[in-house]
Amino acid sequence: MSAVELEVVRHALAGVADEMGIALRRAAYSPNIKERADCSAAVFDAEGQMVAQAEHIPVHLGAMPRSVEAAIERFGDRLTPGAQVILNDPYAGGTHLPDLTLVAAVGGDDGRVLGYVANRAHHADVGGAAPGSMPATATDIAMEGLRIPPLLVATDHGVRADLLELIAANSRTPRERHGDLRAQFAANHVGARRLRELAGRYGVDGLAAAMREVCDYSERRVRAAIAGIPDGTYHASDVLELDDDVTIAVALTVDGDAVIADFEGSAPQVAANINAVLAVTASSAYFVLRMLTDPGAPPNAGCYRPLTVRAPARSVVDARHPAPVAAGNVETSQRIVDVLLAAFAQALPDRVPAASQGTMNNLLLGASEPVAFSYYETLGGGEGATPRRDGQSGIHTGMTNTENTPAEAIELAYPLRVWRYELRRDSGGDGDHRGGEGLVREIEVLCDRATLTLQTERRTHAPWGLHGGGSGAVGRNVVVRADGTEEPVAAKGTWVLRRGDRIRVETPGGGGWNRPDA
Repeated sequence: MSAVELEVVRHALAGVADEMGIALRRAAYSPNIKERADCSAAVFDAEGQMVAQAEHIPVHLGAMPRSVEAAIERFGDRLTPGAQVILNDPYAGGTHLPDLTLVAAVGGDDGRVLGYVANRAHHADVGGAAPGSMPATATDIAMEGLRIPPLLVATDHGVRADLLELIAANSRTPRERHGDLRAQFAANHVGARRLRELAGRYGVDGLAAAMREVCDYSERRVRAAIAGIPDGTYHASDVLELDDDVTIAVALTVDGDAVIADFEGSAPQVAANINAVLAVTASSAYFVLRMLTDPGAPPNAGCYRPLTVRAPARSVVDARHPAPVAAGNVETSQRIVDVLLAAFAQALPDRVPAASQGTMNNLLLGASEPVAFSYYETLGGGEGATPRRDGQSGIHTGMTNTENTPAEAIELAYPLRVWRYELRRDSGGDGDHRGGEGLVREIEVLCDRATLTLQTERRTHAPWGLHGGGSGAVGRNVVVRADGTEEPVAAKGTWVLRRGDRIRVETPGGGGWNRPDA
């Protein structure tokens, strides 16, 4: 293909994923998807290789190819054009249970499968021991909600209503589940239609060839960028915050135009939900590789061919059944990013930023009666300062790319009132470039009783600065009782709030950055 043809095709494929994401958000019921954009979409070739993605959520997109692979492995020739597979099983292509993935096979006029479209959306509740399906008390996966292996949910004859009813019946908010699932089906229909239009323009074989060329092009660009990194093995480690810190370690080897990330030395999986499945670990490594090599290369399978990820089985970075994994997707992924950045900083001292807040600050409030609701949000914080500028304040960083839910949307949808929503002043680390500031979000419960769950990190170990730059401020969680009494609470836990009680989350700031020769 000529350079012009290549650009046209790769932007057309990316446009398919973009339009899928727009359709999903517009049609969704839950504020978590329509307001906060906790969803992602991508396009795959006939072999299941990702060829394009929208710029959605890194932890979704890096792991999504495993979902497509699981669907193809499970159904093979039965995954014919018009068929769709649903799944959330973390041990079979998923990430954590609230993330429901739909994979659709797309056929050309000749009946052959010309590719797949897939989307993943975080559902605010899929059952389990606490509203939001991320209970801090979980000691095995069964406590976290309904686990769905790859199942055929639709064919060219229609959708399996009984399966959708089963999923909705296991949620505290079944109407919302039905609405969000319909939005996911709609997104795949949009993607399939657009992919067929491209096949009509280029032909099935021509489109397949174009997909291969786009991936090969990305591989060439990333390998060229890796070749500019000094060869060597670079070691780093960091911890997750439980009663006893849980270690994540990496040996990062750069050899020519290839990289190996070996997580040997990381802690064994634990009876707490900070365990990450290998797909999440690989997704975190993909994010860092893309960030530090050639971010402008089209994001697809080709970008990641130069990277090998190794992890010890049954570890906190390669969890196996029955380990709980709800926070592994959202919190451990962030720490893996920090560890990889710390390793790369030894090879690229003038290119790697300081640590960002290193947590998604997961805040969940919900109830089953008298008013059934499930509010879920991840909160922004401070971005680590970069070699070129100060860190940004109050934004999502690392493995998340969602938006903050507007206060008006929270108060419209839930029996909650937002008391405070502001930047956390002076929480960024000092340096030639300062770290960004965290946020303060304070929410009051307006119903008689609600369950609060927090899944947060960086409450005792601060986001680090680089080259002598200051650390960002650690985060803080406080329950404010109706009588005004303030109770600092742990980084992770589940509590009962009554009418008039408030939860205040103060998110971490980013680390500061100094010039290496300063």
